[in-house]
Amino acid sequence: QQSQSSTGPAKYRLSKSQREYLDSAIRGNQAGELAATRIYTAQTPPVVRSHPHLRPLMKHMYDQEEGHFSTFNNLIAKHRIRPTVMYPIWQAASSFLGWSTGMMGREAAMACTEAVETEIGSHYNDQIREILSWEAEAKRRGEELDDELKEMVVMLRKTRDEELEHLDHALENDAKEARPYDPLVTVIRLGCKAAIKISERI
Repeated sequence: QQSQSSTGPAKYRLSKSQREYLDSAIRGNQAGELAATRIYTAQTPPVVRSHPHLRPLMKHMYDQEEGHFSTFNNLIAKHRIRPTVMYPIWQAASSFLGWSTGMMGREAAMACTEAVETEIGSHYNDQIREILSWEAEAKRRGEELDDELKEMVVMLRKTRDEELEHLDHALENDAKEARPYDPLVTVIRLGCKAAIKISERI
């Protein structure tokens, strides 16, 4: 039992399973943001060639994803978390997904963004809820979360909000007009969900 220090409540100590959860979450997040940067890199040339007015939007979305990727790269390095062994496969697969949907046209590229960001937004929400449940448990014990975990919740919320902003951009740019819309979005969402789960585990 930790005693309360003179500087305030005792810090909440993570269990082994909670630390493992964070490691796998950060590993999966890094892989997801890697994929996002590759998708936008591959999509941008064909999309901008046909729709030059979309260049600023594509750059804006890429720049935000590059920022997210950098954040998780730093966390991986800081906490000595092993990146997923699937890293090179996800690099190739996401580049192909970006290129192929970009070649299919603006609507397909935006449907791809819609599908990916729907899954990623939900994924970040799950992580935020999990860490907030630890905070609630800490409060019940008269303890408080470590500052780094509090900062992580803020960072995850900001990242989620930017991903959902990309989802809004995709819908504004006729993602729903992609043909074939339902199979395309379903396959990409399922692939994204599977890739995250695999990345978290190995």
